[in-house]
Formats: sequence, structure tokens, C-alpha cells
Amino acid sequence: MELDYTGTWDMVSNVNFSGYMIALGIDFATRKVAGVLKPRKVIEQDGDRFSIRTLTSFRNYDIAFKIGEEFDEDNKGMDNRMCQSTVNWDNGKLVCVQRGEKRNRGWTHWIQENQLHLELTCEDQVCKQVFKRTL
Repeated sequence: MELDYTGTWDMVSNVNFSGYMIALGIDFATRKVAGVLKPRKVIEQDGDRFSIRTLTSFRNYDIAFKIGEEFDEDNKGMDNRMCQSTVNWDNGKLVCVQRGEKRNRGWTHWIQENQLHLELTCEDQVCKQVFKRTL
């Protein structure tokens, strides 16, 4: 049985977010604003269906998917690109592969020691974020 990701999670650390945003081609002003934000993630899991809301005072980002099914992902609020995304389980981790204009793009979520980890990749950049459950 896979882990239950349902909950509200607040960011506690964010390593190399600037490098990740540069790889996405995000402009300087947006990078500066985004770099100081402390996102909250609200995850709802119903079996193999997920809804993940990333909330900040600047922009919000919503994604919904079913494990193993490709979907059109509109990255409005990030780099405004469309991707073909697929999320699968890999040893308790949610692994998303995003196909689009940028190579090696995707993310991985996993829970370890009551913390939600998120690794974002684009091109040769990796951003590592950690969240703690708040609700």
C-alpha cells in the first residue's frame, strides 16, 4: 500500500530554487519575488487520484492527475509552458515526467520522517524543497 499524502504542508527549506527557475527561463523580477515566498501545499489523495494546490501570496498553482495517465499540464504561474505529464509510483515516491520544450523536466514527491520532500528538475538544475505537515 502506498503512503497517504493527504494534508496541508508548509515549506521549511528550499535549496537551488533560483537555479531551477533560471533553467525554466523565468525572468529576473519573478525569480526575486518567488525566491522569498514560503509556499503551502494542500494535497488531497483519493486512491490513485491526486489534487495538489501550491499556495503563495504571489500566485497559486493547481494540478490534478490520476496515477499512470498522461495529462496536459498548464504551468501557468511558473514558466507558462504546456507539458505532457505522467505521474507514477516508484517505491512510495510520486514521480512526474514532464515532456515539453525543456529537457529533463519533472518532479518527485516523497514522505520521509513526517516531512514531504519535493525534488524539481529542469535541464541540469535540481531544486530540493522540504515541507512539514501542518494540518
